[in-house]
Amino acid sequence: MPLDFVNDNNLVGDMPNALNFGVYFEPTKVHDKKYVINDVTGEYLGVVGHSFSCADHPAFFNGVEEAMTENLSPTHLENAKINWRSCRNNTWAMLDITLPNVQRSIMTDKHNTVVNQRFIALHAIDGSCSNQVYYGAIDTFCTNGMITGDYDKVRRKNSSSFTMHSFIDELKNSRRDFDLQMDMFQEWAFTSTKHVNIKEMLDNLMKSERKSEKMYTLYNQEVSKRGANVFSLYSAFTNYASYADERNGFQMRNTGNDTKAQTMWNREQEVSKWVSSPQFKQLVAA
Repeated sequence: MPLDFVNDNNLVGDMPNALNFGVYFEPTKVHDKKYVINDVTGEYLGVVGHSFSCADHPAFFNGVEEAMTENLSPTHLENAKINWRSCRNNTWAMLDITLPNVQRSIMTDKHNTVVNQRFIALHAIDGSCSNQVYYGAIDTFCTNGMITGDYDKVRRKNSSSFTMHSFIDELKNSRRDFDLQMDMFQEWAFTSTKHVNIKEMLDNLMKSERKSEKMYTLYNQEVSKRGANVFSLYSAFTNYASYADERNGFQMRNTGNDTKAQTMWNREQEVSKWVSSPQFKQLVAA
């Protein structure tokens, strides 16, 4: 069964049992492929290339948690919310940590919103994604997750040269400053879009009239709460990445496959690309 639940005030040490297993490999009849096997159940989990190498879930997530939180005080970590998601028979897993005690207020024309620090880590043992860590935030007003662009992630492939030691070292050297990210959000909130044709910008950005129309509706809803500014547009983007139901009109098609968590994460990646696009950067510069 896929995971989708939150643990309050409990960091990674108590990993869900469904993810608490190691893996080993066996060769297939194809010379450059090998099987990934659960070392607890003996279940075959996938087929990967012969050079594929990975840590198991416990080693990866415990190492990432230590690296991401080592400079945070016990007060910062108190009441942390830990959200676990998984799919693909628990071969793909996502750890989402929100820190309610690390926060900033973003002022807009109509509403001040509190934003909490957020860390996200992704890991797969079947080759479906690389080793990834993202530094983000979450808007407490609407519980939208926020991933802002190319600069706030560390990502490495599961190649034969991958080691957890080198990945953790890179992670420690790449920690992002939460306050700098919040300064950027505040700048967006002060950047007016009153004289900008947002619908035209969305049409050019999304290349899908249907998606553009829905996003424009979300943007206008955000404007009614936050005013006409770039932060409202970004909040419309993050709404799309946070929900898949009647709340935003972007329902998810039920394919019967165990991929919901991965699909929602792909939406966050889509938002990251939009924020890094020339269209969005031009809007911010204006």
